[in-house]
Amino acid sequence: MNRTKTLLIGATAIVAALTLAGCADTSSDTASDTSASSESAVFNDQDVMFAQMMLPHHKQAVEMSDTFIAKGDSVDSDVATLAETIKDEQGPEIEQLTTWLDDWGQDTSASMDHSMDGMMSESDMTALDDAEGTDASRLFLEQMTEHHKGAVDMAQQEVDGGENPDAVEMAKNIVESQTAQIDQMESLLSSL
Repeated sequence: MNRTKTLLIGATAIVAALTLAGCADTSSDTASDTSASSESAVFNDQDVMFAQMMLPHHKQAVEMSDTFIAKGDSVDSDVATLAETIKDEQGPEIEQLTTWLDDWGQDTSASMDHSMDGMMSESDMTALDDAEGTDASRLFLEQMTEHHKGAVDMAQQEVDGGENPDAVEMAKNIVESQTAQIDQMESLLSSL
């Protein structure tokens, strides 16, 4: 009888410990989920405008990079490496911008407004597509420099007036990385 009672008490203690451990894990997960949800729920009109404008802007930068990279060995390899870097940086940002707009219940289908700061026109895009060799490298650098300047201006407006901490952080990163890339592109241009 004592052995059965001891086993029963031991089993009860194990079940209780596992139950408490399960509750502790669940409550901490819920707390962090709530914190993350409430952080993404904080936004203002500037955050929405930033995301809606930067989304097509980034998409065009990726399109320009794809067009340039597709030219293969006929273009400057340093410029091609930069185009790959631009794609690698902006691809995940496109996904994040889309997620924010979805979370905020906002439209994600903004079309490319070629009048936005730094956006290339259809004829600009055709010129890049048609260019070859050094001319293509030079044109890509000139166009992407203007494109980045427009993005830096939009991002700075988000830094100055945005409310969502994650969107403001992305904007700060855009200002920093694209300003550095503008300097890099100016240097590459002078060496062509």
